[in-house]
Amino acid sequence: MRRLIVIALFAPAAAFAGEARVVGATATPGAQGWRFDVTVAHADAGWDHYADAWEVAGPGGAVLGVRELLHPHDDEQPFTRSLSGVAVPAGADHVTLRARDSVHGWGAPFTLTLLR
Repeated sequence: MRRLIVIALFAPAAAFAGEARVVGATATPGAQGWRFDVTVAHADAGWDHYADAWEVAGPGGAVLGVRELLHPHDDEQPFTRSLSGVAVPAGADHVTLRARDSVHGWGAPFTLTLLR
């Protein structure tokens, strides 16, 4: 038991940042596909543990687009990034968004209703 406590005390701070999560989003249809503005929250801890992507999935679960995040956002939380030109299937009334971080992978789903 003592050994486990010592390991927990010396674990890197990045391990405690938790999962990245989508906390808000908007979708706008356009001539070249949909534009998604997605707000992600994550306790980025430098390059060792940060939100590194978010995705848009259709009603059947097929991934329609991925926005890669190329650096940590330690001092900008939550933050919003966009992805344009996403082809959403005709008739789809919602999409699912998920954020990913470099330690935990994909976080909880966020359902966004599409207004056409």
